[in-house]
Amino acid sequence: MSLSLTRVFTSPGPHPNGLQATTEGLWILDQENNKVSGHAYQDGTLLKMFDTDSDRGSGITDSGTHIWLSSTYSCETLKIDRSTGETIKRHATPGAKKTGAHGLEWKDGELWMSSPPDAMIYRMDPDTWTVIHSFPAPGDRCHGIAWENGKLWCVETNHRAVFLLDPETGDHLDRIDVEGPEPHGFTMWQGEFWIGDANTGDIYRGTRR
Repeated sequence: MSLSLTRVFTSPGPHPNGLQATTEGLWILDQENNKVSGHAYQDGTLLKMFDTDSDRGSGITDSGTHIWLSSTYSCETLKIDRSTGETIKRHATPGAKKTGAHGLEWKDGELWMSSPPDAMIYRMDPDTWTVIHSFPAPGDRCHGIAWENGKLWCVETNHRAVFLLDPETGDHLDRIDVEGPEPHGFTMWQGEFWIGDANTGDIYRGTRR
């Protein structure tokens, strides 16, 4: 199985690496300028943009009250204000080895993250900042993650594929190959896959075929 992809727009930053779909639009975290931008799904119209304290960040998610960022090169996870980008809390990222986590996802009050340095997926309690559960990622360059029907999708950039994982066991349930862009940022919105290529800056929407 593969994805039928359509380029929707080019990100305003040079290296978009984190994507998160929300009811307000598509959040992007850029790894070079460390800005967060919000975009309309239809054509990528810029809705908002602000600076963050992230250091070459690679992941972003939205809890509904705050935004969480993977500050990859400071090996931290940042909790920030949704309107201003102001850092509220900093946490040491589990599994960090010179660099930290990439993909982030929020679900039922818990924070999930993909960690390329140790090739693991972590489920975190954001209040106590403890690991609730973990399992191996589908390769050593895991990036964006997203939920669909209680299962977790994870991009494996070196394999140019998205893997569907059982969130309890880590078992591989499905694989979809990505033809064309090198997948980094990843999220889902209304059954469609959204992928960002950090090399070209292009943002794609895709469906299964």
